[in-house]
Amino acid sequence: MAAYNFIDHTYDVIVVGAGGAGLRATLGLAEAGLSTACITKVFPTRSHTVAAQGGISAALGNMGEDDWRYHFYDTIKGADWLGDQDAIEFLCKEAPAAVIELEHYGVPFSRTPDGRIYQRPFGGMTTQYGKGVAQRTCAAADRTGHAMLHTLYQQSLKNEAEFFIEYFAIDLIMEGGECRGVVALNLAEGTLHRFRAHLVILATGGYGRAYFSCTSAHTCTGDGGGMALRAGLPLQDMEFVQFHPTGIYGAGCLITEGSRGEGGYLSNSRGERFMERYAPNAKDLASRDVVSRSMTIEIREGRGVGKDADHIHLHLEHLGPDVIKQRLPGIAETARVFAGVDVNKAPIPVLPTVHYNMGGIPCNYHGEVVTLKGSDPESVVPGLMAVGEAACVSVHGANRLGSNSLLDLVVFGREAARHASTTVRPGQPHKPLPKDAGDLALSRLDRVRHADGERSTAQIRLEMQKIMQSDAAVFRTGESLRQGCEKLQRTVDSFADVRTSDRGLIWNTDLVETLELDNLLGQAVATVRSAENRKESRGAHAREDFQDRDDAAWMKHSLCWVDEKGQVRIDYRPVHQGTLTADVEAIPPKARTY
Repeated sequence: MAAYNFIDHTYDVIVVGAGGAGLRATLGLAEAGLSTACITKVFPTRSHTVAAQGGISAALGNMGEDDWRYHFYDTIKGADWLGDQDAIEFLCKEAPAAVIELEHYGVPFSRTPDGRIYQRPFGGMTTQYGKGVAQRTCAAADRTGHAMLHTLYQQSLKNEAEFFIEYFAIDLIMEGGECRGVVALNLAEGTLHRFRAHLVILATGGYGRAYFSCTSAHTCTGDGGGMALRAGLPLQDMEFVQFHPTGIYGAGCLITEGSRGEGGYLSNSRGERFMERYAPNAKDLASRDVVSRSMTIEIREGRGVGKDADHIHLHLEHLGPDVIKQRLPGIAETARVFAGVDVNKAPIPVLPTVHYNMGGIPCNYHGEVVTLKGSDPESVVPGLMAVGEAACVSVHGANRLGSNSLLDLVVFGREAARHASTTVRPGQPHKPLPKDAGDLALSRLDRVRHADGERSTAQIRLEMQKIMQSDAAVFRTGESLRQGCEKLQRTVDSFADVRTSDRGLIWNTDLVETLELDNLLGQAVATVRSAENRKESRGAHAREDFQDRDDAAWMKHSLCWVDEKGQVRIDYRPVHQGTLTADVEAIPPKARTY
């Protein structure tokens, strides 16, 4: 191995990732007086949260009757009862305060005529436990994530948090099952950095780029999940991958659910508003898994639009220019650029597109990473936390409701910082690092940097993405999943024959993309193997050979360990079906209809 030198840093807490969750945690830690460093591979305001459009859910009641208990019910039902009800209670109860706090930080929410935060309807959000339609999603036009990200970054700077921008986190530093820090590469200078901390908080986002067509940025490569797997930790509920109903056909760019919340609707080649058949009450605002499957059925049965009858139309033209200009200006621009459509005159061609990973690093509602240790499914991993899409709390269960993701970021980013401030004292002395701290990260970096095989990173990545798109799609069968497992294993095996053409360390995008591919491969394997293993349909996991939900056998969280050769071990954690307090009653499982 080549000689490498570390530049060492010491902080109370390290946050990896500067999206909404990472920034909210960073801000909270800095406010608490803890020395905090945030490591991010892109400039903070380029993190993928910037692409979140529709809004953030909270039962403020600004637009009519609402209650956090209705939100609690909707989230459990949306999750198809796989969500942990104690964590969901915490999420929904804390939501109003978290959103008002964002307003006070400076998020420029759209306003009602009397000056309150504007709220729009969103899929699966109801009042009176499913009887009415809730206007619960707080919006800054259709650029809510953009507004939040800029505000949180500004507030973090105001509170003197330190940022290491364009640093790529290679691996965790683990010692005896405890996380002691992280190793990162300064992309601009090619220098290696060892960060020591009492706590490391992973906020690295999802792994959408494991699929061929997705709404995710190219940076969404699941780096935190990859690091967790290499540390010998499992990932949870990886079989549950959300397809957003309305990605632009051929481009994958997101068209927010807020467009349907403002009155947009879907139609097939006959001009029918077909969602009335599948969800007679919620219609176009049913939960995302229901809408995505309904669209797929319409296409399968020959009612798709276009010359190949392979997509669906989304109509906004009836809303009028004023509503579109005020509420959906970004959507109008996106449709014009990526579909060549003037939304005032014509429908947008759309298709279900991979959008969100419900699975991730298993955590409790404080953000502490947990694992199955012996018979204890709640064993806390010392020194390690996770928040945002990288984490699986699990508040989203088998299917996330739209506008609950931004809420997840701020509520659990905030709680992780609060909890960290109770366990770590500012300036608390550090134990010395072991002499070999960071050696595993270095060996991985060196191996990939000097890889001289026959296959390019791009070849292997494309192969993985096409397997995932075809064999772990909206509808799944045992046969497709078994094929996916076999094909993907061959792809994983071929990674040993990868070629990295650039041997440098300064702005070596070839090296970084290969390290990212390594992260993606482990999570792709966890997804297809967990999906093949779960013999039921629940939420986003729709098995055509097991079409019913099976609570007797499968009301449990999947845990999946993946080693460096792609070999898998699967076990389980119980779903928390009880609530956190007596403020709300648990919701027992029942048939899920919209």
